[in-house]
Amino acid sequence: MRNRATPAKGTTGHTQRGQCAKRLSILEAAADVFCRQGFAGASIDEIAAEACVSRQTIYNHYREKETLFVAVVDDVINRANAMLFSVLSSFPERADNLEGDLTAFSFRLSKNCVCNHDGKFLRKLVQTEGEHYPHLFESFRQQGPGKLTNALSALLARLSQSGALVIDDFDVAARQFVALGNADLQLLTLFGATPTDEQLESAARNAVRTFLRAYGRPALTEPPQLTVIGV
Repeated sequence: MRNRATPAKGTTGHTQRGQCAKRLSILEAAADVFCRQGFAGASIDEIAAEACVSRQTIYNHYREKETLFVAVVDDVINRANAMLFSVLSSFPERADNLEGDLTAFSFRLSKNCVCNHDGKFLRKLVQTEGEHYPHLFESFRQQGPGKLTNALSALLARLSQSGALVIDDFDVAARQFVALGNADLQLLTLFGATPTDEQLESAARNAVRTFLRAYGRPALTEPPQLTVIGV
């Protein structure tokens, strides 16, 4: 006979799944409320209502609003980083079609990492709350944009070793690549607009052409010299 003090294995699994579902529901609801109301304006009661849980359930999981906010930021960063490294895995390894391949990479980076839902969410929170509550974004500072530039720096170094690029400082080049990719999109994203694929492609093309003028091997970027005959 089973000891009544020991829950059945199936019951334990069901309880754990239920707890995970509640946590996910709370995080999703909290993200929506924090994005709309900001940290100071968000209330646990509103989050509980959107998550369809009780106020006490939220406190049981996260103790206080600040803990919940940090958990939301961490959750979004984890998803964003998973997408980021998926995109980074498509970085070109050869220079056969360098401009085209880098343009396609820059397009994917903007579409899937900068202008997607998680990217817009993090940007909005940092812009509206970062100055007032900098300690809440410590994980973002450690795991956010720095991961992109560090990884991109290593990829540019590998490409440079093949002779396709001429780069003295890979960290600077990585930051400039990202900045150029965002240059044509900043005004659009600043006011909450979502760029079209055509706008993303145009921004990526402009960014890569400028980047290659600065770092491309001369033979790849300089126009051929014309010989004037009969002069």
